[in-house]
Amino acid sequence: MSIYSEIKPEVELLSRLCEKNGAIDPALYETYDVKRGLRDLNGQGVLTGLTNISEIQSTRMVNGKNVPCEGKLFYRGYDVEELIAAQSSGDNFGFERIAYLLLFGELPGEGQIREFCELLSFYRTLPTSFVRDIIMKAPSSDMMNTLARSVLTLYSYDESAEDISTANVLRQCLQLIALFPLLSVYGYQAYRHYHDGQSLFIHQPDPSLSTAENILRILRPDCAYTSLEAKVLDIALILHADHGGGNNSTFTTHVVTSSGTDTYSAIAAALGSLKGPKHGGANIKVVKMFDDIKAHVKDWNDDDELSRYLAKLLHREAFDRSGLIYGIGHAVYSLSDPRARVMSRFVEGLSREKGRTEEFRLYSNVERLAVKLITEERKIYKGVSANVDFYSGFIYSMLELPLELYTPIFAISRIAGWSAHRIEELIGAGKIIRPSYRCVAPHRELDAEKSCQRP
Repeated sequence: MSIYSEIKPEVELLSRLCEKNGAIDPALYETYDVKRGLRDLNGQGVLTGLTNISEIQSTRMVNGKNVPCEGKLFYRGYDVEELIAAQSSGDNFGFERIAYLLLFGELPGEGQIREFCELLSFYRTLPTSFVRDIIMKAPSSDMMNTLARSVLTLYSYDESAEDISTANVLRQCLQLIALFPLLSVYGYQAYRHYHDGQSLFIHQPDPSLSTAENILRILRPDCAYTSLEAKVLDIALILHADHGGGNNSTFTTHVVTSSGTDTYSAIAAALGSLKGPKHGGANIKVVKMFDDIKAHVKDWNDDDELSRYLAKLLHREAFDRSGLIYGIGHAVYSLSDPRARVMSRFVEGLSREKGRTEEFRLYSNVERLAVKLITEERKIYKGVSANVDFYSGFIYSMLELPLELYTPIFAISRIAGWSAHRIEELIGAGKIIRPSYRCVAPHRELDAEKSCQRP
């Protein structure tokens, strides 16, 4: 074992001291009315800021009371489902239009979107030897770490890295939106070459193609993809582009930006947040859970057999014994997640093209049965439904995207929202975000005699 990975016995012993003195009595959160996780007792997020960029709706007012409703997601006031429905069938530049909308607050005309795509193509060029000197050196098994390292390294190539004027930050954000697909896919290619012994190929992006099309082009050895594949990936990018100001990575962007730091540091922090399995890494858990279902459930269409397995998940008797059915339930949405609604419509068509309709039926059966089971077994104050992660991993699997790129694909999309929120924070706030923490450790007197003792 490497010295950088070895946990010595002394460290193991000291870690127990951390656990002993780091624990806080859960009852104290009620005593001091602390909104744990910045949520109230009903699970609603505590209001910590204002934004013009996107909005989540999960309840509506009925007779003066908030009641659960079908979920809605708005980008700059536009219903996302309506934005997607308005796209023409052959248009794979939906993500670019949404990025424009999030950044500038208006839907682009044809001339504006053409100029915007030309800007992204102009910035979709890595510094000379960046792939060789940075991406190819010490490739990580986790592409999110590779992506964060690449973002921080780009600081060194930027002569105006510390300039936080709106124009300069916008320029930096456009570069990152343009470069995230390259940094993610090239990082994966380097890893599979050096660690898995696979052939190494680095395809250049095509300036005439959309973000979704270029991802598929530079990832695949033959650069080939179908129009449906590009369309479905484009829709996935749209649905992940932003999700209100309160999701963990976007809030991280606001918090770090408020300190006045540079763009690269702020986005690297957001990447660290998104990497977590409770946030951007959740769809990987869904895929692995379904692999376990396939291994232990013989008849995927037998409701009784499926229900017994799902009950084992809830009772911590199967898979990772977490007590969770991954992909079901959301911190905000109640009756439905609009992103999951959209994805479910596209996933069926893609499953037919890929010859995986049986798996699609399995997903549909699990969604139906899991919602019923959770509602019966647990007290859910706001309702429960499938979330966007439930179907996204299956879609990525059918698009033949490697598991290592599932969370980076999320980042490739969400960088549009992070960029909009960073600019909004710089323009409108002016104060560093500094929430309050109450210290509950008792004050102690220093024992003078003991403090002078030597081991």
